[in-house]
Amino acid sequence: MIIAWDFFGFLKILLEISIIWFLVYKVMIFIQGTRVVPLLRGVIVLIVLFSLTNMLNLVVVSWILTKLFAISVLGFLIIFQPEIRRGLSKIGQTYFDLLFPLPEEGVVNKVCPSLVSLAQKRIGALVAFERGVGLKTYAETGVSIDAGVSLELLNTIFTPLGLLHDGGVIISSGRIIAAGCIFPLSQNPSLDRTLGTRHRAAIGLSEETDAVIVMVSEETGKISIAQGGELIDDFERNDFSFVLKNIMQQKETKKPILYNWRQRSNEVGKDDK
Repeated sequence: MIIAWDFFGFLKILLEISIIWFLVYKVMIFIQGTRVVPLLRGVIVLIVLFSLTNMLNLVVVSWILTKLFAISVLGFLIIFQPEIRRGLSKIGQTYFDLLFPLPEEGVVNKVCPSLVSLAQKRIGALVAFERGVGLKTYAETGVSIDAGVSLELLNTIFTPLGLLHDGGVIISSGRIIAAGCIFPLSQNPSLDRTLGTRHRAAIGLSEETDAVIVMVSEETGKISIAQGGELIDDFERNDFSFVLKNIMQQKETKKPILYNWRQRSNEVGKDDK
């Protein structure tokens, strides 16, 4: 009995260590490249100082650091509210992806020709595909439409000088549910400063949700795709449809998408030879 109890106790300790390691690993992956990293370094410094003050019995300094820790918790919740919301959103979408169907391939086939046409004319556009996380909050900032996806409708919405031109279009369940929507701008300091408001809005929405956002630059006519806080634009215009379909088939990864795209480019190059 004692041996069996010790064995189960060992398994319990092993399980606890594994869970803690997994959680720490996921947190480190999540905060990588975000504003939380510099804060984490500061917290580590404060913890070291707090330990030293306790060892040296510096009562006053230890009391100040204790109060500072209490205030920093509230400050952390306020300052990093977008990151916390994004993290909780990712937890939900990771375990409930099966409950939410991905956009149909037919919808992508209708959207791509329209965006390519707008890119050729250098007309700006911003289209968000809803996935697991609902975009109702952002849809309410625009004009409700609830219409089927068509080339003519998208071209009309993004016509220059139109009332809905500057906002974003949201596509949900194969239908355009709203246009002229306002998306949150990304606050990521590592973004290229040359990126315009449309690109920052696309990246910002992809940071807070699992949506896939496509944008067309009016300055260059280049098509870009935002997913998971990253901007994907290393593809030719003719391959836009393939890249977008590839992304829609992925859950939340970015490297495999780029790998598949580059792999296809190599295959096309070999066929041409």
